[in-house]
Amino acid sequence: MLTTDPWEDDHLHEECGVIGVYGAEGAAALAALGLHALQHRGQEAAGITTFDGKDFHTHRAMGHVAGNFDSDEVIRKLKGDIAIGHNRYATTGETALRNVQPLYAELSSGGFAIGHNGNISNAGKLRRELVRRGSIFQSTSDTEVIIHLVATSTYRTLLDRFIDALKQVEGAYSLLCLTGEGMIACRDPLGIRPLVLGRLGDSYILASETVALDVMGATFLRAVEPGELIVITARGLRSLRPFGTYRPRPCIFEHVYFSRPDSVVDGASVYQVRKRIGQQLALESPVVADMVVPVPDSGTPAAIGFAQESGIPFELGIIRSHYVGRTFIQPGDQIRNLGVKLKHNANRALINGKRIVLIDDSIVRGTTSFKIVQMLRDAGAEEVHMRIASPPTRHSCYYGVDTPERSKLLAANMDVERMREYIKVDSLAFLSNDGLYRALGEELRDEAAPQYCDACFTGDYPTRLTDQDELEVPDQLSMLSERMI
Repeated sequence: MLTTDPWEDDHLHEECGVIGVYGAEGAAALAALGLHALQHRGQEAAGITTFDGKDFHTHRAMGHVAGNFDSDEVIRKLKGDIAIGHNRYATTGETALRNVQPLYAELSSGGFAIGHNGNISNAGKLRRELVRRGSIFQSTSDTEVIIHLVATSTYRTLLDRFIDALKQVEGAYSLLCLTGEGMIACRDPLGIRPLVLGRLGDSYILASETVALDVMGATFLRAVEPGELIVITARGLRSLRPFGTYRPRPCIFEHVYFSRPDSVVDGASVYQVRKRIGQQLALESPVVADMVVPVPDSGTPAAIGFAQESGIPFELGIIRSHYVGRTFIQPGDQIRNLGVKLKHNANRALINGKRIVLIDDSIVRGTTSFKIVQMLRDAGAEEVHMRIASPPTRHSCYYGVDTPERSKLLAANMDVERMREYIKVDSLAFLSNDGLYRALGEELRDEAAPQYCDACFTGDYPTRLTDQDELEVPDQLSMLSERMI
């Protein structure tokens, strides 16, 4: 039974991870290795599509990369020296095999496979228009909208049809496409979702994060620029910029939580940024305590930075078990209430009688934070002061992150003092918006033209949200009619 880890249901879940391999013998095996490194970005399903110069081959499955792509039998069937792969965490569409990527279609120009990290914020409107024109959808994924836009475009070449399709979509995307001619990679004009380019011998590698390149033994060349489209064929690599010039706004939460700490995002070491976040947090919200304790593993780098800046010792007051996955048999109610201890447990001998500074990356619903604090108090903590290594999450994300609706976000419904009472800590403080920007090397957040997409904190969305706006219209009309009556 596939369930949600009891410690993960209170985090913003990663979007998806994509990997591309061009011109390498055993491309599928390399792609599987890259997907292993990107497993944190999507844990519901995985897929790989290859091309052997004549035919396309695909294997898609629910669950982790391990267990689905670690057998010789599966890899042997994925023939060819070109491959794209995808790890999925559902943000749109149901959790079902038909939505697992890469998605594949036979177009008039031949086979076309696509893997997508992000979310198309006008996919609902585009889908309705396409259905009215005769398109028949096989999935509920927003990614399939791109395939139908390509298929119905009146431009002559596949590349021009692909560009035409992308000019009609809103939102965020890093895309990898596999065709009979080669591979196409593209990042949205604002660069909201990440994508990097590397080299392995004579082969090109594309991935959501640099850590995938490291694991594959590839050399990092550069980030794919916002709005850049890369075409790789037997003639080599060429770069196009068909969308005009925009001021980039990459997702700031990549630095807070999504990316692995051993990745480099937009030229910055994620680990070093998270340490600076902790240092900034210590400067903004100091506290007298005996030890700094991270919520493992996401709070660890920030806790190290907080400890170094404050001079308070860093200790592993919570121990994480590395043998609990997302798939396990759901126990009865009595055992389910103890479920968090399957993955984390308080180090009683260390924290009993101590004043604790607890560091976590974010608070979403607040349910997990409450359980963590209670666990520490049960283990004898004298005081628990919570410090959060990001600003309050007050708004939903519509760019490929699985965020609860705003009514379920604790910070959208409570001020900090009420949140402190709810979580039952002695004090609670969040990093300021400007503090987060300073940790990223900026002086301040540019209010007129923000350097990052930080909509989950500020509500300042960098693109139109067509589908969301249309959902809100009936409610507004209903309220208007009620006032008129």
